[in-house]
Amino acid sequence: MGDREEMLESLLKIMGNSYSPYSRFRVASAVMCSDGRIFTGVNVENSSYGLSVCAERVAIFKAVSEGCREITKVYVMSDYSEPIPPCGACLQVISEFSRSGEVEIIMYSPKGSSIKRKLSELLPLRFNKDVLRYKV
Repeated sequence: MGDREEMLESLLKIMGNSYSPYSRFRVASAVMCSDGRIFTGVNVENSSYGLSVCAERVAIFKAVSEGCREITKVYVMSDYSEPIPPCGACLQVISEFSRSGEVEIIMYSPKGSSIKRKLSELLPLRFNKDVLRYKV
């Protein structure tokens, strides 16, 4: 699933698994780990809206549960006509599992147009472990 066409095809296919009866806004994502493994996810909504989870976080959580601790690329596609960026919560979770702000985020539309950005461009001031210095 490494090249562009395969990734587009895979995201389009798994987007059909999105559980989005409330927003009717389907999203699919894939993350690449530093060891080359790829994990996918879709958004999963809940009637108690705050319990819904974005596709990017589903993919990341699947990767983490399989031992991945470093993400190098994030792919995202929705059924919207233009590429969309990850939300702020997803950017923060991406940040947690990246060694730097240089994680590449590739956003696709269903028709194949794309936008590439580095995490540092989308989330320039990251909240990270350096902020969590406890005072004794």
